[in-house]
Amino acid sequence: MSRQLIVSLLLFLLSISSNNAQTLSGDATLSVLTLGPDQAELYSAFGHSAIRLSDPVNNWELIYNYGVFDFDQPNFYLNFARGKLYYKLGLQPYDRFRDAYIRNNRSIIEQTLNLDSIERQRLFDFLQWNAQPENSNYYYNYIYDNCATKIRDVLDTVFEGNIKYDYSYVKQELTFRDLMDIYLPEQPWGDLGIDICLGTGIDIVATGYHYMYLPDYIELGLAGAMRKKDGTEQPLVASREVIYQSTPEPPQGSTLTPQIAFIVVFLFFGFISFKDLKRGKRSNWVDLLLFNVTGIVGWLLLFLWFLTDHISANNFNLLWAIPFHFPVALFLLKKEKPKFLQRYFLAVAIVLGFLIAIWGFWPQNLHDSLIPFALLLLIRAILVWREPTQSTIN
Repeated sequence: MSRQLIVSLLLFLLSISSNNAQTLSGDATLSVLTLGPDQAELYSAFGHSAIRLSDPVNNWELIYNYGVFDFDQPNFYLNFARGKLYYKLGLQPYDRFRDAYIRNNRSIIEQTLNLDSIERQRLFDFLQWNAQPENSNYYYNYIYDNCATKIRDVLDTVFEGNIKYDYSYVKQELTFRDLMDIYLPEQPWGDLGIDICLGTGIDIVATGYHYMYLPDYIELGLAGAMRKKDGTEQPLVASREVIYQSTPEPPQGSTLTPQIAFIVVFLFFGFISFKDLKRGKRSNWVDLLLFNVTGIVGWLLLFLWFLTDHISANNFNLLWAIPFHFPVALFLLKKEKPKFLQRYFLAVAIVLGFLIAIWGFWPQNLHDSLIPFALLLLIRAILVWREPTQSTIN
C-alpha cells in the first residue's frame, strides 16, 4: 500500500470514530508552541515543542505534548539503557504548562496554524486518537523521532504531505552533532558525554528537513511553510506571538570544564611519567588505573554499539578507549610479564600515535578535550613497552 493510501485510510477511520467524538467550535484554534532551552539539565538544553488547542466556546485549553515519559513503565531503566525509550503523547492543561515554563524563565513562542474549521477538526481528531493509551507510545530517537519531529510528522500526515517548507535557514553544511553543539556551551560535560557515546550516525550533514529535529527549526520551518489550498499556495502559519520572552541569566555551566580536567590529569600523571623516565622505574599503579578504567569505558562503548538502539554505532572513540585494556592491563600485576604484553602496548602506542596525528580528520568529530588524555595513554604505553629495560615500582 502506498503511503498516501495508508494515510487516507487512517483519516477515514478517524472520521468514522469521530462521529460520536467531541466537535470543535468555530472559534477554536490550533497552534504550535516553541519553548526555549533551559541549561539546568542536559535534556532541556535543546528546547521543546508542543501543540496547543484553544477553544473558548467549549472551554478547552489543552497541550498535546510528545515529550512525556513514565518512570513507572515496566523495565524503564533497562529500556533506557538499551536505547528503547518509550515516550508518549500526553495531554496537559495549557495554563499549568505555560506557567511552568515561565517559572523556569523559558521563552514561549506561539504560531497559530492557518486552518479552516474542517482542517482544525481533522487535526484535532488525529491528536485525540493519538492520545489514546493504546496509540500514544512511540520509540524516541534523539534526531529522527522526538518531541519536535513528531509535530512536523503529524502535520505531514494529517495534510497528506501537502506542506512545502522553506529551508532558507540553512546557511552552511552542519552535521547533527554540529547542531547539537550550538545548544551546549553551558553543558560541557554533557557535550563530552554525547561526543564519546554517540558514533558517526550524528556526523551526517543534516538537510533542512532534518534540522527540524530541534524545536527552534520547527519554528523556522513552519514560519516559511506553504501549502496548496483551493488551487493557491497559502502560508501554513496565520500569526506568531511571543507569549513569554525569557530574560538573560548568568551562565550556569561548570567552571571545571573537560578541557581543564584532562589537562590537569595530563600534567599530574605526566609529571609522574617524567619522574619514572628519569629514575628508570615505572609506577605500576598509574598504568593499572589508567588502562583498566579506559578499557571499561571501551566495553561500555561496545555495549552501546552492539546491544542498544542508541545512535552509537561506528564509534571512533574506541581507538583510544580500547576495550582489551581491561583485562590485559591486569597482567601488569604479574612479576614475570607475559611476552605478548610488550607487543600489545607497542601496538597500542602506534594506534594512539596515529589517532592523535590525524585527530581532526576522522569521520567522527572526536572531542578535542580528549587529546591530552590520549597523549597520556600514548606516553604510558611507551613506558610499558620499554618495560624489559626497566624495573617497576608499585
